[in-house]
Amino acid sequence: MLLWDGTGLVMAYKRLEEGKFSWPGISDGVMRLSKGQFEALFEGLDWRRVLARRVRRPGAAE
Repeated sequence: MLLWDGTGLVMAYKRLEEGKFSWPGISDGVMRLSKGQFEALFEGLDWRRVLARRVRRPGAAE
């Protein structure tokens, strides 16, 4: 896997002992994942189950 981090390319390699990776689709020649989705994919988890949630600040902190 090649990843552009803004300063250069990062190459990552991982082989699953069992199962297979569930890759996202490619749009305009690019495969896009959020940081959390990438981490799930790299751990062999289903990245489609990772959802971004907005965290509300506790009332006492305001």
